[in-house]
Amino acid sequence: MARSNDDDMLMEDELAAAFLDDASEEADAKNVAVDESPAEEVEEWDEPEDFPGQLAVDVYETADKLVVKARTAGISKNDLDVTISDNILTISGVLSGGEDEQTTRWHIQECYWGEFSRTIALPVQVREDEGTVKAELKDGVLTITFEKEKVEAPTKITVQ
Repeated sequence: MARSNDDDMLMEDELAAAFLDDASEEADAKNVAVDESPAEEVEEWDEPEDFPGQLAVDVYETADKLVVKARTAGISKNDLDVTISDNILTISGVLSGGEDEQTTRWHIQECYWGEFSRTIALPVQVREDEGTVKAELKDGVLTITFEKEKVEAPTKITVQ
């Protein structure tokens, strides 16, 4: 079946609309309403108050340890809360410092400021007693090291 060159190309007006910088001129040509609000106004996105930010983590194991690492740059160890219960690890806290009372207008705001939390079901059984867990905050990285539980190999039962 023969194809024409037009099959693979956008129509001229579609192509122009895709790259047109002034949306209001194109909209006027098609009688479409356009928001005429000033460019300086930035739409505010309200995040739900009860949804804390997520914390990115790495989880890996060695022969006898399970290690959890989290980037926590800018967070004081006093602002961190780390708990373990029934092999469920929770890391939470508050990252403060993004607010400046003298700010009149944001141009870019990509950093997350506020509460964060992460709950992880650990992939292997670990010892949870105080002497076997080590948590260290160094150079903006929280490292939590657990001793793995010694799991005995299952005993084979002979069926008669």
